[in-house]
Amino acid sequence: MTKFINLHTHQFSNLYDVIEVVNQYPWEFNASIPSYSIGIHPWYIDENRLETDLKIIKQKLQLEECLALGECGLDKRIEIPLDIQILVFKQQLEIVKQTKKPIVLHCVAAYDEVIAIKKEMKIENPMIIHGFSKNEQVAKSLLNNGFYLSFGKYLLRNTDLEKVFTFAPENQILLETDTIEESIYQVYEKAASIKGISVEEMKAIVFSNFSKIFNNKQ
Repeated sequence: MTKFINLHTHQFSNLYDVIEVVNQYPWEFNASIPSYSIGIHPWYIDENRLETDLKIIKQKLQLEECLALGECGLDKRIEIPLDIQILVFKQQLEIVKQTKKPIVLHCVAAYDEVIAIKKEMKIENPMIIHGFSKNEQVAKSLLNNGFYLSFGKYLLRNTDLEKVFTFAPENQILLETDTIEESIYQVYEKAASIKGISVEEMKAIVFSNFSKIFNNKQ
């Protein structure tokens, strides 16, 4: 059975027909979650526990149930200085470079910086911008630089994003719920209607992308 993929969620729902990548933080890790990503979100950088957090990330990335690094990234709209954010982001990227696991990215007003870091550090791991909400120009820049775009909340809330989703290549898209109340099924229904295809076809597209990115045997 082709399952629904929820690329990024903060809530483990244990649905039989959904593979979820549940976001985890090193300082509040829950070992009962069967498949997850782990990383230091730029909002929650704490230099007092940074060394411990990075050690935990390194440990967990060796495990099969840890599917990805993240969410991590850059956010220009918070008080934590950008140079500190970049340092912590790069430290996490150095760890994940030792694996082939993908990276789930939080990015706010820092797309040029994220693209530049990908090039500078020669990151070959797949990089996914989660919760994409920007215009076609930003989307093109990211897609041309090999990023994947994951859509969720803003696809349901913002009709302007429909144009971007229509234009985005089928082999570079994923779907998610993040923290919204709507289900992953509703996200798929919306995505399928925008693309003018059935939910089953949408499932097949996202499952294929997920399998390629995550080299997943499920």
